Amino acid sequence: MSSSNLLDPTFPFRFETALRQVPLKWSAQGISLPDACRMPAWGALADRPLYADIRMAWSISGIAFSVQATGKRQLPWCRDGRIDESDGFQLLLDTRCSPGIHRANRYCHRFMFCPIGGGNKRDQPIASMLPINRARQMPHAISRKQIGVAAKLTQDGYGLSGMIAASGLTGFDPGEYPRISLWYAVIDRELGWQTFSLGPEFPVTEDPTLWGEATLDPRVAQQ
Repeated sequence: MSSSNLLDPTFPFRFETALRQVPLKWSAQGISLPDACRMPAWGALADRPLYADIRMAWSISGIAFSVQATGKRQLPWCRDGRIDESDGFQLLLDTRCSPGIHRANRYCHRFMFCPIGGGNKRDQPIASMLPINRARQMPHAISRKQIGVAAKLTQDGYGLSGMIAASGLTGFDPGEYPRISLWYAVIDRELGWQTFSLGPEFPVTEDPTLWGEATLDPRVAQQ
């Protein structure tokens, strides 16, 4: 955000988008999502960087995303033991869309996905559900079988994709609750934070009133 701006231009607004429905087929290579699933990055209104193509989709199987980050000259900084400080993709979800709560309830989730940092050589992708500070309640614990992550380093960045199974999302019920709250950030020590809306100078990771909203669009996006 420019120092000349007294107020982040995204602050007065609660942004809304739509997640398209896609038959989600996870594999060892991750998942590929069509152009119709591309996500907005309103953080650019506050001069935050744009260096990643972000796509998200849903199905009755869960929620998935893909990130293609470019323009890098360094490897992302990722550590399995310090995942909350690592580069990667952070995703916040409220499966019941409760925009009036300042403290997270059991439907609020915080996930972190990193392209490297795992394994003995720190070259394997990692994913985890993280606690939300000041939360009144926590969602159900998630197992490794309920969260998928895949990544590939490129010459100037990386590709990263992930999927969270419906069974790993407390309260996920697209038929009864087709609107969710969400916020994301692509975090990179070299390039900065690319965000859905507000940036890390706000307590976004602990206050759901600062997230945006998304409808679970029943239209099926064509690959």
